[in-house]
Amino acid sequence: MLLPALAAKIVEEVKKVIVEDVIVVTPEGTIIASTDDSRVGDFHEGAKIASGEKRTVIISKKDEQTLAGVKAGINLPVFFKGEVAGVIGITGIPDEISPFGEVIRKMTELLVNESYYTEQLNWEARTREAFVFDWIQLKEWTSAFTNRARLLNIDLTMQRLAAIAVIPDESLHYKGISSVIQTWQNSHPEDLFVQWGNNRIVMVFHSGDTAYAKGRIQSFHQFLEEEFRTHVLIGAGKSVRPSRLSDSYMQAERAIQSNSTHDARIVFDEDLTIEMLLNEISLKTKEEYIERTISPLLTEADLFTTLSVLFEKNHSLKKTAEALPIHINTLHYRMKKIEELTGLNPSRLNDALILYLAVMLLDKQPK
Repeated sequence: MLLPALAAKIVEEVKKVIVEDVIVVTPEGTIIASTDDSRVGDFHEGAKIASGEKRTVIISKKDEQTLAGVKAGINLPVFFKGEVAGVIGITGIPDEISPFGEVIRKMTELLVNESYYTEQLNWEARTREAFVFDWIQLKEWTSAFTNRARLLNIDLTMQRLAAIAVIPDESLHYKGISSVIQTWQNSHPEDLFVQWGNNRIVMVFHSGDTAYAKGRIQSFHQFLEEEFRTHVLIGAGKSVRPSRLSDSYMQAERAIQSNSTHDARIVFDEDLTIEMLLNEISLKTKEEYIERTISPLLTEADLFTTLSVLFEKNHSLKKTAEALPIHINTLHYRMKKIEELTGLNPSRLNDALILYLAVMLLDKQPK
């Protein structure tokens, strides 16, 4: 049976084709959408006859006196999978509007089919999302979980690799992201792709061949950037047994969080080094470390920027001065001021390491 939201959409689409009044009616004869809002909820006897007898019913002016809730025009049953899903009625002189009737019926049936298959795709996407969420969260698989995997045709025996894509533009419409996911999912059924919140996609790749899995990640990354026309960040975990997918997912999260220290837009957890340590440090410890080291620089924008660029340029004074851009003597002056305020000399290896860690920790602080 047609639902009111779809019925309203049908009315809007038909209005683009004809100027006559249009109604959409349930098989039981209740008007659920109309160009005349006052008719919504009324009983329409002509539509009920059209539905019950599965045929077009023409309503004359004379019929208006004997049939409940009708106006002169035609009523056409709309079929879905061989059954009447509803009736569309067009008000007017029957001889004048009849030529449009079959066209309007076909157009309406196309809309009904499109709505059905869209809803099916949405249901499948939501089912996959729920399954992947449970796959990551469950400590032990239940029989219900393995049965769902079987129904979704998901192989729980092969090695898997989890990855997370972050799309920076959160204004992208949910449907836009989901349609892109569906396009890729259809051509890569052995993998899983689900939307995670407003701007994330979680991917579960078949990773029996790790090099091949990495290649698919790179291909998907290119596909996303071409579709959304924006930079997309992907963090990828390591290949694991399917029962340990949560480990790979957490590694992908760590790779995402560690991106501030990488220029690449795809970060593999196995490539992380110092970031592994930084992510294990508690927020309280980070705050205390920053307070003991670079806190005096947080109100000195020029000095803090100078220190950050110095590290970005691998401690090259020439490249740092050019990037800022300032005279080399100004750079020496600022480095001296940094030492005076922090007690740490950026030119000494030990002090430089302490300052570098502080800058990295600050960059990872919640904004």
